[in-house]
Amino acid sequence: MGKLEDRYGRVATDLRVSLTDKCNLRCTYCMPAEGLDWMPLEQQLTDDEVVRLVGVAVEHLGVREVRFTGGEPLVRRGLVDIVARSHALGVETSLTTNGLGLARTAPALAAAGLDRVNVSLDSVRADTFHQLTRRDRLDDVVAGLAAASDAGLGPVKVNAVLMRGVNDDQAVELLAWCLERGYELRFIEQMPLDAQHGWSRDGMITADEILAQLETAFVLTPAVEPRGSAPAELFLVDGGPATVGVIASVTRPFCGDCDRVRLTADGQVRTCLFAREESDLRAALRAGASDAELAERWMVAMRGKAAGHGIDDPTFLQPDRPMSAIGG
Repeated sequence: MGKLEDRYGRVATDLRVSLTDKCNLRCTYCMPAEGLDWMPLEQQLTDDEVVRLVGVAVEHLGVREVRFTGGEPLVRRGLVDIVARSHALGVETSLTTNGLGLARTAPALAAAGLDRVNVSLDSVRADTFHQLTRRDRLDDVVAGLAAASDAGLGPVKVNAVLMRGVNDDQAVELLAWCLERGYELRFIEQMPLDAQHGWSRDGMITADEILAQLETAFVLTPAVEPRGSAPAELFLVDGGPATVGVIASVTRPFCGDCDRVRLTADGQVRTCLFAREESDLRAALRAGASDAELAERWMVAMRGKAAGHGIDDPTFLQPDRPMSAIGG
């Protein structure tokens, strides 16, 4: 077995697989109201191709966790079958979703072997949710979270992005809401991955701002457990056992401990969310490459991984692909 090791000694064991670039929300920090030009179907990996590449990663390259992302992975018709076949490889599987449709699919996903879900939810106020997502679907997300919990897809995690002037006053409210329901909340600093390229560091709500707001209502103490390669910095809430996390990709980067690699819906390897280069596995796969040859291509791609995302570098350029086309 090989391994996905880069030039700096980091080994990727966590694979993020984007199943589609499509989404049924229009979050303002991700895409314009009219949506984007979606990927042509013939460019998208088929279900069999997705499962084969997951198999290469697991059986030949030492990947231990696979997280399915999008876009919105619940709009992928073959999702449950992909999860079941990936689970059969003996790997931990998880899903990042906006929660729409989760109330309907959570039982089937759990039966297929999905271990847990992360659900994006930036506000529990209907008006703010509509302002951020351009859709009146808060009740559906709330129902999806409850269904995931009932189906045993836990711990259920909630991902929230605070936007200045929109929901930046709602951190305490979000945490209290999640604590009451037993969900694990993670705040994420907004990253320069929007399709509109409207991100600015000055406009971003920082980890320090988030923690300062939370500390007006809760006592936060750093979690004792080593963080390792986990992206979230965890804090005990009022002594625990409940925690809240902050993923400070911009102001407190954790690139030195990164163990992730990404596969896009059209079969491109991305070694970092902010990489501007990709390595094509789809073409080799469709040309008849063996699993060993695909694994070798993947290992070569990993050797090109940069030391860090470089957001603080004056020469930093935002990736051409937005988050919805990369996979979180």
